[in-house]
Amino acid sequence: MAKAIEVLISSGQEPDYSHPGDAGADLFAAEAVVLAPGERATVGTGVSIALPDGYVAFVVPRSGLASRHGLTIVNSPGTVDAGYRGEIRITLLNTDATQPYTISVGDRIAQLIVQEVVRASFIRVERLPGSERGESGFGSTGYRTAETATAHQSAGRIGA
Repeated sequence: MAKAIEVLISSGQEPDYSHPGDAGADLFAAEAVVLAPGERATVGTGVSIALPDGYVAFVVPRSGLASRHGLTIVNSPGTVDAGYRGEIRITLLNTDATQPYTISVGDRIAQLIVQEVVRASFIRVERLPGSERGESGFGSTGYRTAETATAHQSAGRIGA
């Protein structure tokens, strides 16, 4: 179900869905920046939005920029709360070790995903209920399936 969201534009381009059914609307650079290898910069989009209560927008990287050029967003996903009315600015990071990346005005630099949110009621308790996972955290599900580990073992690449 599509919901109309009021979008205020101070400059730049209106966020745009590239294809029917896309979850993310493209955000465009409103200023030119050159990012040296390993450098980060906050780039303006010229876009301010007014979300209704009960909604949030998340700013996420564009997969093509990440895979082809190593460009990502430092605080991904960036959260745009319903009450925020300032310009959406994107903190980009060039993860490429050798190549600078040039951003021109009008370049697609990120995507904006708008979602409904549920506010939680946080209740202090003496003890949490149990679960199958329990306190298992980082890496608790492993990083290879048994099938992949066998293939690596057969190829003499254990630990690769």
